[in-house]
Amino acid sequence: MNADGDVEALVSAVERLRGEVDAASLPLDVPSRAPADVSRRQLLQQLDDYVLPRLRAIDAPLLAVVGGSTGAGKSTLVNSVVGALVSRPGVLRPTTTSPVLVHHPQDRRWFADTRILPSLARVTGQDTGESQPGTVRLAESTALPAGMALLDAPDIDSVVSANRAIATQLLSAADLWLFVTTAARYADAVPWDLLRTAADRGTAVAIVLDRIPPEAVGEIRPHLAAMLREQGLPTAPIFTVPETTLDADGHLPAEAVARLRSWLHALASDSRARQIVVGQTLRGAVESLSGRTAELVVASRDQHDAAVALRKAVDESFDDARRRVSDGMTDGTLLRGEVLARWQEFVGTGEFFRQVETTISRWRDKVTAAIKGGPPPAEGLGEALQTGVAALLLSNAEGASSESVRRWRRLPGGGPILARHPELAKPAPGLRPDVERLVRDWQGEVFDLVRTEGQGRRTNARIAAYGLNAIGLFLMLVAFGSTGGLVGAEIGIAGGTAVLAQRVLEAIFGDQAVREMAAKARTRLLELTDALYEAERHRYAVALADVAAPEDQAQRLAAAAAGLRAVVR
Repeated sequence: MNADGDVEALVSAVERLRGEVDAASLPLDVPSRAPADVSRRQLLQQLDDYVLPRLRAIDAPLLAVVGGSTGAGKSTLVNSVVGALVSRPGVLRPTTTSPVLVHHPQDRRWFADTRILPSLARVTGQDTGESQPGTVRLAESTALPAGMALLDAPDIDSVVSANRAIATQLLSAADLWLFVTTAARYADAVPWDLLRTAADRGTAVAIVLDRIPPEAVGEIRPHLAAMLREQGLPTAPIFTVPETTLDADGHLPAEAVARLRSWLHALASDSRARQIVVGQTLRGAVESLSGRTAELVVASRDQHDAAVALRKAVDESFDDARRRVSDGMTDGTLLRGEVLARWQEFVGTGEFFRQVETTISRWRDKVTAAIKGGPPPAEGLGEALQTGVAALLLSNAEGASSESVRRWRRLPGGGPILARHPELAKPAPGLRPDVERLVRDWQGEVFDLVRTEGQGRRTNARIAAYGLNAIGLFLMLVAFGSTGGLVGAEIGIAGGTAVLAQRVLEAIFGDQAVREMAAKARTRLLELTDALYEAERHRYAVALADVAAPEDQAQRLAAAAAGLRAVVR
């Protein structure tokens, strides 16, 4: 591949990475979110402000960003280098609130558009002293050679957080960091944090040691050089500016900045030297991209894991509720209390059990005689069964919702979702009527099952004798007939209930058919329960889906970073 092809492939790989970083979202409030959000924003800023613009215009003028701590004298230094008041100095801090970019008139086309720093609007004209957030002011100067621009940035340790943020952004957009510090503050922590970042990213750096007493140069300069070596910046040139009196225009004496001015002019005039500086910073920035993306990959995986945990919490809560419903259908729970009372009303006293046990063939006659020729009072038993089944489904659905909320409050990311969707703290408003409708529908299906199974003439006659509803209720009793959850006297009553109902049904349909019908009835009720609980579960899934990151986000970021590494090699 030729050189143009290499650059084209590199631009394509960087653009792909930029697209994935821009698309990445970190919506769930997990521990890795906040630092990763910062990294993502800084990545996008450097990609848009520097890497892509520089790759697309490798011959554009070199941009040196003048940065440093509060009161270091950055603006005075820039004005002194260009010999004009282009950036407003002063005693009030912060002084530089909006960045000022100084360039030669011939280079105006490189900076007037949004090739670099696209998020900052351009303003021109004399600095009026008014703060203009979100802008960069362009100032032309023939004292600065073509091929280089100076950008006076806000203080890196400004008391105004927006100034600190823009200062960091501008330093990431630089081909060269011209770092200004003072004899009193050169060892401060904040500047060295940024200088370490520059070393890690391979950024070209030059240091201006300002306001240094002439007698302290021999002590401070070697110490600063040693610190630079320790932090991975052994080749960074150091320029000293002695403590002195400003002239009438507020500029440093020409001799105080002569060495720095000469170095900048030489760099601007030598295309090969500019290429070396630009190449060093660009290469370092590009090589750092995949590593810096790794933090975003990890955070994306944390997002995925958090979403999985939240989904699992809801699934487990409703799965447990479904198991409790299934157990409640077979452990005798539904044959307690009101159902037992209504069953006794339906069949009469213990004498009735003895009569049925004597001969099932006389069942119809005994029932008919017991109730004086009218149909058995099935309505009370049916209502009791319906109420019991509804209570079983409703209580477990409510328990699943409560448990889901409780677990979400304890899991990373769950609390903010619940705050955004307070309705999730309770079951859906229509849950109770939905449960009641479900049970009615199920009872209707049980009656249909009895009707379908009793197609023969003889069977139809037997069903007609007892009543379709009564036989349907008997089938429900058989479906719920295990006594595993009952104790004491309840066992005999409930057990007798199920045995008696089963004997009646077997006399009509046969034992195999009864087992199959009871299994169908239980299965169908669980199917309807599953659909009901799925609707409840879906409410949590929708709330989570509204904020969850794409499941393949981490893989896509990692793949884009790997693609960039392959091109850089």
